[in-house]
Amino acid sequence: MVIHALLAAALTLTPAAAPQAPQAAQARVDCARVKCLALTFDDGPGEHTPELLKVLRKANAKATFFLVGKQVERRPKIARQTLAQGHAIGDHTYSHTSLPRLLDEEISEEIRLGKEVIEKATGHRPTMFRPPYGHTDERVLRAAEEADLAQVLWTGTTLDWSLRDADKITAKVLKLARRNGVILMHDTVPATVKAMPGILKELRKQGYHLVTVPTLLRGTGRALEPGVSYP
Repeated sequence: MVIHALLAAALTLTPAAAPQAPQAAQARVDCARVKCLALTFDDGPGEHTPELLKVLRKANAKATFFLVGKQVERRPKIARQTLAQGHAIGDHTYSHTSLPRLLDEEISEEIRLGKEVIEKATGHRPTMFRPPYGHTDERVLRAAEEADLAQVLWTGTTLDWSLRDADKITAKVLKLARRNGVILMHDTVPATVKAMPGILKELRKQGYHLVTVPTLLRGTGRALEPGVSYP
C-alpha cells in the first residue's frame, strides 16, 4: 500500500546528527512546588514555526511540539532546531489522518512512519504521540503501545485554527490556563504565533512556569508509559 512506499522513501532521508534534547534547565523546574503549564503545538513544522521558536527562546519558555511526518520531511532543519532549543517533540502521525477510520495495520503504519521520519530527521526517538483531531480509541492506544509511545491529549483547546484572531486566541489561552494544564494550539496558525508574546507575558505575570509535557508530568508523580493516555 502507499504507506509502505512512503516508509521506504522516508528512510532514505539524509541522517542528521543526533542532538540530545537539552533538558537541564527544565529538570530544575519542580512542578510539584511551582505552578506549571504546558503549551503544546500541533501540525508543524510550518513556515511560522521559526518565528514561534524565537518568541519562546526570548521568553525562556519551553513547549511541546507534535510533528507531522510529511511536514518534517519538508522542513527537517526546523524539526532539529525545535529539539535543539530544549522543546519536547512528539509524533503526530505521518499524514495527519483520523486514525479510528483506518484498519489496524494502517493505524500502526501512520504512527510508526511518523515516528521513524522524526527520528531520522532529528536523531531523537519520540516517546509521545498525539492522535490527529484527538480522535482515538482502544485500537489507537494499542498501536501507540506497540510503537512504545504514550498518548498525550490536552486539558483545553484554543480552537485557534477557527478563531484565527490574535486577541481571541490570547483570551482563550488565558481562560484555559490552570495549574498542570495542557493547552492545544497550532504553530501553523499565523495568528497564534502573533499572539504568543502577549500570552507568554501574561502567563508569567500569573506565576506560571512554562514547561514541556514530560516536565509537567514528573511534577505530578507520573511518567510517560507506552499505551497510556495523558493528562
